[in-house]
Parts: sequence; C-alpha cells; structure tokens
Amino acid sequence: MINYRSLTDKEIATLTVYGCSAENWKNVTVSENFSPKFISNVHFSGNISLGTFEKVFEKECGIVKHSGIYNSVLHNCSIGNDVFIDKICNYIANYNIDNGAYIENVNVIESDELSTYGNGVKASVMIENGGREISLFENLSAQFAFLSVFFRQQVIITNGINKIISNQIENLFSERGTIGENALIINCGKIKDVRIGDFAELDGVSVLQNGTIVSTEKAPVTIGADVQCTDFIIQSGSTISEAAQITRCFVGQGCLIGKQFSAIDSLLFANFQGLHGEAVSIFAGPYTVTHHKSTLMLTALFSFMNAGSGTNFSNHMYKLGPVHQGITERGVKTSSDSYIMWPARIGAFTVVLGRHKGNPDISDLPFSYLMENDGESTLLPGVNLHSAGTLRDVQKWHKRDMRTDENKLDAICFDFLSPYTISKALKGIEILNGLLNTLDETANFAWYQNCKIKKSAIKKGIELYEMAVNQFIGNKILEKLEGNAIQSISDIDQLFTDKNEVGTGQWIDLAGMFAPKSEIDRLIQRIGSENMTVDEVQNELNFIFQHYSDYSWNFALNLIKNKDLASLILALEMCNKAESTFSDMILRDAKKEFSQTAKTGFGIAGDEKDKDADFEAVRGNFNSNPFVLGVQESTKIKQQQIQVTIDQLKNINSL
Repeated sequence: MINYRSLTDKEIATLTVYGCSAENWKNVTVSENFSPKFISNVHFSGNISLGTFEKVFEKECGIVKHSGIYNSVLHNCSIGNDVFIDKICNYIANYNIDNGAYIENVNVIESDELSTYGNGVKASVMIENGGREISLFENLSAQFAFLSVFFRQQVIITNGINKIISNQIENLFSERGTIGENALIINCGKIKDVRIGDFAELDGVSVLQNGTIVSTEKAPVTIGADVQCTDFIIQSGSTISEAAQITRCFVGQGCLIGKQFSAIDSLLFANFQGLHGEAVSIFAGPYTVTHHKSTLMLTALFSFMNAGSGTNFSNHMYKLGPVHQGITERGVKTSSDSYIMWPARIGAFTVVLGRHKGNPDISDLPFSYLMENDGESTLLPGVNLHSAGTLRDVQKWHKRDMRTDENKLDAICFDFLSPYTISKALKGIEILNGLLNTLDETANFAWYQNCKIKKSAIKKGIELYEMAVNQFIGNKILEKLEGNAIQSISDIDQLFTDKNEVGTGQWIDLAGMFAPKSEIDRLIQRIGSENMTVDEVQNELNFIFQHYSDYSWNFALNLIKNKDLASLILALEMCNKAESTFSDMILRDAKKEFSQTAKTGFGIAGDEKDKDADFEAVRGNFNSNPFVLGVQESTKIKQQQIQVTIDQLKNINSL
C-alpha cells in the first residue's frame, strides 16, 4: 500500500515549469518519496494519486526510457510506482494503474463509472436466435458452462445457475478499470471498460471494449496488431493477434487466435486454436482447432475437434430462422470441403468426409468414417479405432497443453477408451447386430439414421467394437492391480467387493471431462435446492473429476460377468489379443505413408531410385519413424505387463 500526501507548493511550481497543469492541484496526491522530475506536459483532472518513478526501462533495441508520465491527460487515476506513460493522444480516465506498467502511444483508455468489464455479457451459444444463452464471467470453466447450456429441460438447474452467476457478477462492479502490474500497452487505439491483468502485453490493438483480460506472471495474455474485441473475457495464457475479431465470447486458458479469425457469441475453452476461419455461436470444448480459411464453425458443440479447410456446418434451413444445432462428440475430424447440415449428431472420434444433408444421429456408432458416395452418406463403423492418425492425435493432445496457470479451470481427461466411449461402443454392437438380423442373404447393406452401411462393414464394426471393449476392461484391470497387492484369492474377492455403484450406469462427456450421469444429477439437485456459489459448484465438479479412476473401475468391473480369478485372467488375455491386433492394424495404416503413392512428387529430376532416395532423405523410412517405433515399443511394454500380471494371477490360482 502506498501512503499518499498532498503536493507541496514547490512541487506544484516545478510541475508547472515542466508544462503540467491541473483542474485542481488539491486533488492530486503523491507518495512520500515522490519527485516531479519525471513528469512533463501532463494535465490532471479529478482525483489523482501518483507513486514514485525510479525504474529505468530498457527496450530490446537498446533504447532506455525512465519511468514517469509524459505528454498525457489523466482523469481520476491512481498511478503506482515505476510506471511509464507517454504519448496518450486523448486521455486515460478512471483507471488504477499498478506498479511497473508501461503505456505508450495509445489513443484513449477510459472506463465508465460502473462496469463489470465483460462479466454478465450474454452470449447466444449453440442457437443464434437464442435459447441457450449464457452469462460470461471470468472464472467460467467448460464444465460449468456445459451444465448451464445443455440442461435447459431441467428448470431447477437453469434457475439455480442463473442465480449463481448473478451473485458472482454482483461482486465484480467497479468504478475504475485496472491495468495490472508490469502490463505493457503500446501503439494501441481505443481501450474502454477493460480490466487488464498483470504482465499482459497489448501491442497494436485496434479496439478493446467491455472486457476482462485475466493475465498473470506465469501465464501472461498477449493481444496483437489490429485485434478488435468487444464484450469479452480472455483467460490466462492466451494469445490473440493478427486482426482477429472477437465479439461476445469467452476465450479460455492457453488459446491461440489469429490471422483474421472471427468469433461471435462463442465459448472457446482451453487450448482452442482459431486461425483464418469463422465461428458463430459455438461451444468449443478443449483442444478444438480450425486453421484454415473459408472454414465456418457454426452453432454446435465441439471438443478435441479438428476442422479441415473449407468445412461448413449449416443451420440455415430458414423455415423458422437459423435455429438448428449440431453435436460433434470429442475427437471428430473433418476433411477438406466437408459439409454437415444441422441438426445432426456425430459420434466420438469419427472422421467426416464429403457432404451430408440427411441429419444423421450416429452418436452411438463412435470411431467411424462418415463418407459421401454418389450423394449418399455411407458409414464405416469402428474403423477409426485402428487409424494411425487417431492414435497420433490422442498422443499429442496432452503434450500440447499451453496452460501455464497454476489454477487450471477446465477439467480434461485424455483417455481414448473411457466409460463414455465404451458405453457408446456397446450400444453400437447392439445396433449393428440388430441391423444384421434384418438383412437376408441377398442384402448387401442396411440403412441407419440416413446412412448406408454395408453388410461387411456391419460385421467389421461389431468385431472392432468388441476388441475395444476387451482392451478397455483389461487396461482397467491392470490399472487397478498396479495399486493393490494381490497375493491370495481373498485379495481377489476383496477387489471385486470393494466398490460401489457410482459409475456403473450412464456416463456424460462434459466438454472434456467424463463423469457418471448419477453424479451430475446429484450436483444438479444441489444447485437447484441450495444457495451454492461458483466456487462450490466448481469444487464439486473437481471432486468428480478427481475420482474418475474409481468410477471408471466400477464401470469396467460391472462389464465382467463372473467376478472371479478366472474371469480376470480371461479378460487380460482378451486385452492382450486386442492390443496386438490393434497395434498391427495401426502399423499397417502408418505404412501407407511410406508407399510408392506417398512418394509421388519426390525425386523431381530423377528416376525411381532418386525418388526413393529423396523421399527417405526428407521423410525417413518406416522402420526408423518415431511414431512407428513408439507404437512398437509401447505395445511390447503393454503386452509384457499383461503377461506378467497373468502369470502372477495364475500362480495365485495354483496355491
């Protein structure tokens, strides 16, 4: 805290000589060790507090600038110690500026008398015409937002959530904006009603209006040239640059937005990347990515999603306006020029190729390929389970977490096979068996949700889903046994009985976090009946997230029919077989990247020998490829682990 005093007559005289003026010098207070030496050509009005100016800023090009205030107009401002302010074209009004801030060549920085700085702005998520609006606030998590947006059928939670958010926002009104410690603001245009956090870097920004920038020393926010943001929250560690335009949006932690990307009425959660394209009314869960021009992400839920160039999601049937929404479950990818007409629901880890206007709901057939053939939607169930690209995506996500803030808002589970996706696979087996039973010997295909599925694809899908289930159960057994000393049959019996029912039923993917529906229903009841706060709801969500391993074990154990040692051994043997089969399939898929077709365009001025040599010089070869070696090594380790465990269990059985 700085202790302020009034200016002395000598200090007023000195400031006047240095070209300074004041509406009323009595309203200007300064710190005990204040010196007027580094203030010139400044006009003060309203209530002004000034700290000391001792720091010297050394710029990258070697230029040295001493802290102080120069060539500016300040109104109702509190200036901390060692602040540098120069070349303010209009004024800075109603702001508290913290220690070490650097502000130069800015048009205007102003705040209204009372503002919530973007908190409380309503974004029309999912449906442009409204119906799923959510009020933004600075500590919003993907899971909290999911509860608010996707449970509108339960009035109890809608009213409860709205009350919780209103209470949160009431505490955020302020008469002054803030510019945090060591913030950098240079060459910017208009900044109005914006709260700027510590160590934020604003360079060349065009317009920032009505927003909060949650920046910290460990996770600074960077906003670059020609960016325009209105009615927004930008969370820690994010970068917005290169003429991006953001309107009524929440930008989560570790996001990257640039290259003229525009977003309106959207929630963009952790590690979102948006370059070139456009987003309108989307709920973008963690790791949603679009890098291409002419890609339109519209009125849908995404999570771990990668949109190819020219991808278009359409809700413009215009019978009652743009009111349709879409659901793409986690891990969906689209090829170039893909098109999906909403409403539709695409299953987890599905690849979409071509144009699809039949409004399919294929959420119960995950890990699929949805393709267009002669204008018809064709589905290949389960084939993405053995795609090298899918495995590569799964491996890279946790390595690309750009969040450096100690307080990570979004709960993210990276499991490829989870109770949620396995539940879908089990439902898929039921659906495919049902379709198979409807086909006679002469039929070659069946229709499901306006998608054509060949008989051979139905049979293959069942096989792949069954292997995925076996792999999941075996991996959960290994995970459980790793933390338990199993030395006797009684230990096995205890393993089977030491559980509860939480997790054995339906599961939900709350935009990155898997949870038993029973636990979410319990939380919803609490929200509706108790006066909870945002922090209390988030703590409950975090508790569920932290117990994911226990809940998923309950789910896996419920899939084992006979709760005995022999069943454990059989499950591990089936997992071992699935691991081997999937590994072989993935490696065969990866090998396609080293085929003669893949070498097309190499060895541009030579023969086949030059083509092979050029390809290997640039791309390497299959046997030394890091991904291939990684798959081989991880499979070897996993199979050894499974076999050792099987041997230990068989040894117990022989005692």
